[in-house]
Amino acid sequence: MTTNIILAGVGGQGILSIANVIGIAALKDNLYLKQAEVHGMSQRGGDVQSNLRISDSPIASDLIPYGGADIIISLEPMESLRYLPFLSKKGWVVTNTNPFINIQNYPDMKEVMQELEKIDNLVAFDMDLIAKKIGSPRSSNMVLLGAASPFLGLPFDLIDEGISKFFDSKGNKIVDLNLKSFRAGKNEALNFIKERNLSKL
Repeated sequence: MTTNIILAGVGGQGILSIANVIGIAALKDNLYLKQAEVHGMSQRGGDVQSNLRISDSPIASDLIPYGGADIIISLEPMESLRYLPFLSKKGWVVTNTNPFINIQNYPDMKEVMQELEKIDNLVAFDMDLIAKKIGSPRSSNMVLLGAASPFLGLPFDLIDEGISKFFDSKGNKIVDLNLKSFRAGKNEALNFIKERNLSKL
């Protein structure tokens, strides 16, 4: 079984940190892993996207075809819409609803949300707000990872281990804040799913 993941956002949001943590967890789970990074504008604020494929058998390609993504994970709402052609019919979109307005003609957020609400399998809330409540505004990417975790097919404890290993060099305080952010995002997503009678399957 293969899980195809598209990670999206803009430079500086920590999207590639999410990819690294998922990768660590997948390897700990004895899974195969392929990753392809695609960067838009090179400077901070440019679009960043990564294809991540996890499988219990060898993976031939690191690229996800149109209609082949099981989940789109995005820290920026407009960026999540950009990659909808890649989403499978039963795929999920997990996205932050707080925009990173990095272009002059950024669309009206009401219109962005209307488009997002058309997606059947959608988990969308303000990841930045949750991170701020925790006291760690820079860890909204780990809130997003937590929100996506029910759909990754990876044990939660291995993702915990991945976060601990990835942030270990920055000290225990940073590790603890990122773990707390991850768990808050996971709980928020599970509540979101329950409240809207969505199925995780």
